[in-house]
Amino acid sequence: MGAQWTDLVDPSREEVLGAFGAALDPDAVEILVEAPGDGRDARPTIESHGAYIAAVLAFPHPHPHDDRVAYLEIDIVAGPAHVLTVRKTDRHGDLAPVDALAARYADGSLEAGALVHAIFDDVADAFLELLDRLYEEIDELEGHVEELAGVTVRRRLAELRHELLHARRTVSATRASVRRIVDGRVDTGGVPLFPASIEAAFVDTYETLVRATEELDVARDLLASVRDFSQAKITEGQNEVAKKLTVIASLVLVPSLIVGFYGQNFEGVFGRPYWSLAVSTTLIAVTTLAQLAVFRWRRWI
Repeated sequence: MGAQWTDLVDPSREEVLGAFGAALDPDAVEILVEAPGDGRDARPTIESHGAYIAAVLAFPHPHPHDDRVAYLEIDIVAGPAHVLTVRKTDRHGDLAPVDALAARYADGSLEAGALVHAIFDDVADAFLELLDRLYEEIDELEGHVEELAGVTVRRRLAELRHELLHARRTVSATRASVRRIVDGRVDTGGVPLFPASIEAAFVDTYETLVRATEELDVARDLLASVRDFSQAKITEGQNEVAKKLTVIASLVLVPSLIVGFYGQNFEGVFGRPYWSLAVSTTLIAVTTLAQLAVFRWRRWI
């Protein structure tokens, strides 16, 4: 005989108290009925309350078209015979999906511990899907970093870095919760909620979360390489500008020297033919062309 599963969406205090038979701790009730935020405030955790356990999870849900990731809160209260899930609607109207869980529960044969594990396992798989999306975003940014404006690249780098850091914190907290179950530190009194077979299943979920943590570190390194490439591109552009300005200054320097020299007022000298305007103009043209030839030969321009 499987456990009873009740799923509530944005419930009131009366709905929560009426849905779970055992007396709930006031602090647990406050968490369950707390007004939903953007999901980022939810800190994954799990605690034992004697006859039941209470857990808070954050389900990552990427929105590719908006370049954002929503963290959908799902709370769990579970005893040996009854599992209560509370899902909270975020400000965009999204809810943590439970379709896969409902499909597993269709025949009503799942035990309470197996139901809780299924929820944790779905969250762990969601982090892997989030990683795939973040990898795609980083690859896309790397492929267009030379075409995008500098301010766009910097903004996208900051957004992705923020998402990676938040995902890392959330995965670590979720992994710590699973580790408490695997170590046997969280369970119900009397009839155990997590027998040995369920704890073994949680080991696989724990390994999935460890993999997600390591992959997030890899993604952070990849993003850092994109940032370094962007900075190198900016530096290269600045060097090109400085080189062009140096060439222009060099081209102006010699003509300035010539006309400055011709501007000296030596009586009886500058009226002679070799100090004529044609000679000075020729000198300016020849020296300018010579500089251009040297710069071109050295591949400075």
